[in-house]
Amino acid sequence: MAAPGSVIRPVRRYAGAAATPADDIIAIEAPLQITLEWPGGSKPLAVTMRTPGADADLALGFLWGEGILHPGSTVREVIATGADESDGSEVRVVLDADPPAALLAQERNTYLTSSCGICSKAALDAVRVRAAFGSPVQRFCITSAVLHGLPQQLSQGQALFAGAGSVHAAALFDAAGKLETVGEDVGRHNALDKVVGAAYAAGRLPLFERGVAVSGRASFELVQKAHMAGIRLLAAVGAPSSLAIELAWEADMTLVGFLRDGRFNVYSAPAGIIGPDWQG
Repeated sequence: MAAPGSVIRPVRRYAGAAATPADDIIAIEAPLQITLEWPGGSKPLAVTMRTPGADADLALGFLWGEGILHPGSTVREVIATGADESDGSEVRVVLDADPPAALLAQERNTYLTSSCGICSKAALDAVRVRAAFGSPVQRFCITSAVLHGLPQQLSQGQALFAGAGSVHAAALFDAAGKLETVGEDVGRHNALDKVVGAAYAAGRLPLFERGVAVSGRASFELVQKAHMAGIRLLAAVGAPSSLAIELAWEADMTLVGFLRDGRFNVYSAPAGIIGPDWQG
């Protein structure tokens, strides 16, 4: 039986010259429309390709990362429909008050692919969104030993990946390395949005005392989304981009890349890593 967020499809499996019919578990990729509603009107903001599951959290995390939701926002209701459909799925986020007019006036391309985290921005000057939180007094710090243990824990927490593969993951962790919320999706930015959205719904933002581990590379949009949520450390299995490193320094966020095989690189704010083997 396929896990939630996946389907079974017939394949022809080759081994050498021999071919046999088989069933394969495939991660679902399907469109989701995110619509914002308020007393004075409504507006479809984006259609994102995602893996169904935690759609409400995904929508909340997306809106927070865009700066449309902020500490003063009051969400009256989140209505998710058509979650099991291949199309026609929608999440409507209903606010008690009108959102900032300047944010709604920003031009957006309404279609986001599963590989795009900032495709909704129509202008370069709108790419960087100002975080709602200042820097905390105390830095979030973890030991190198804790970091080394994260990839295995992240892998064990990926229920969908275990069956279907081809999905990204993001997971919150505390200073002891204990994983908390895990988000999985065909889009790396969607996986992080699901994690941030769940924290927003639980009233946990800002996440000053948590780090986030991601299964792929550390792109600009992931650093920005983490920064918007108050996350102080981002650890990626893959490489960072130059713009991701630049933003991490600006945000005083510890950015870790190539976290695998008992190694990692620290690209910004190295004071976030402590341990007997640290020679900084």
